[in-house]
Amino acid sequence: MSQKPVKIPGPDHPITIEEKHADVAVSVAGKVIADTREALSLKEASYPAVLYIPRKDVDLSLLERTSHETYCPYKGECSYYSIPAGGERSVNAIWTYENPYPSVGQIKDYMAFYPDRVDVIDIIT
Repeated sequence: MSQKPVKIPGPDHPITIEEKHADVAVSVAGKVIADTREALSLKEASYPAVLYIPRKDVDLSLLERTSHETYCPYKGECSYYSIPAGGERSVNAIWTYENPYPSVGQIKDYMAFYPDRVDVIDIIT
């Protein structure tokens, strides 16, 4: 088994993580899946910013862990969850880095949602 590459964010691939000072709520099929005032905004290189929501503010009873996994050389191993209430569209709708690399350690115990796999992501500043 070969070692997976580990990369450190830097000038060529910056990653910044900031507190998102807003109320953030995620809904699927009329159910509030997540609701927080403690979201983080992760901006990676030229990609759009991604909101990460504390796991403690996500209703885990509405989720189903899947066997899908991916790997990011900057962040580490990534696990996924589906939202059964959302049907096929909400398969692998949520991702999380349970043991992220130290450079992005702030996102440990946080979850992110694909905007096109949920009904609403409300951000109230």
